[in-house]
Amino acid sequence: MKISADQIREIIYESINEINSFFNKDKQLGIKEETVLYGQDSRLDSLGLVNLIVEVEQRLTDKLNLNIDLTDEKALSQNQSPFLTVKSLCDYIYNHQNQQTPE
Repeated sequence: MKISADQIREIIYESINEINSFFNKDKQLGIKEETVLYGQDSRLDSLGLVNLIVEVEQRLTDKLNLNIDLTDEKALSQNQSPFLTVKSLCDYIYNHQNQQTPE
């Protein structure tokens, strides 16, 4: 079964909400595609990014039965990091699972 980009995006948003529960309002991540997850403009430090990645992986497994390692060599060797924004992470997961799942 193919998983839609909307389903993946919802998982990412749920994961952000979980991570946000540990931050003060002024440090929380926005729930939108343009939210920066990695880099100079991100509100996450390296540990926060790792926690978000783990949360996304776990929710993808639990809710969509999609097992993916977001920190594998393929993800880390991309010309543009899949962790830059919510949209880039969603696109990476969507494209990755479509390459793995036969029609």
